Amino acid sequence: MSSITFEEIMFTIMSATQDTFKSYMNTDIFAGKVEKKINPLHSDVVGIVGVAGDRVGYILFATEKEPAEQIAKQLLMMDEADDEAINDAVGEVVNNIAGVFKTKYHEQYGSVALGLPLVLSGRLRPITDPPEQSAADGSMVVQCKGVTIPFTTMDGRLTFRVMVYM
Repeated sequence: MSSITFEEIMFTIMSATQDTFKSYMNTDIFAGKVEKKINPLHSDVVGIVGVAGDRVGYILFATEKEPAEQIAKQLLMMDEADDEAINDAVGEVVNNIAGVFKTKYHEQYGSVALGLPLVLSGRLRPITDPPEQSAADGSMVVQCKGVTIPFTTMDGRLTFRVMVYM
């Protein structure tokens, strides 16, 4: 098995996000400047898929309610989208993005598994400094790299962020 760099993961997630919107909603989206950190986040809707196996982390999709509603309408071909439809659509989008990662790297990484999508709202805060742990207590401190990738449509009606912790 070859080693896959974090940059390769980031670019896979970026292209998976663009492909998902083009394939499922016939919408072109553009990536903004990648931030090589995860800032505290408050969003109306956040979809999360856990990644397990030889590489462990999370893929998050975060947006405000209005863009989430537009995504749900387009993805589910509805005139109106209630909270359940919005949650379903955001869960489907983040699950598809994570699925591309799994498909691309399963052969090279060996064990790659995805959790079920979780959709929530509220404040997310990255743990930047794990508490001191001693090896004697059997604890393990796992540090991860993280990036935030902002996306938007050309007309600016859809804006969201995809975050990758790994």
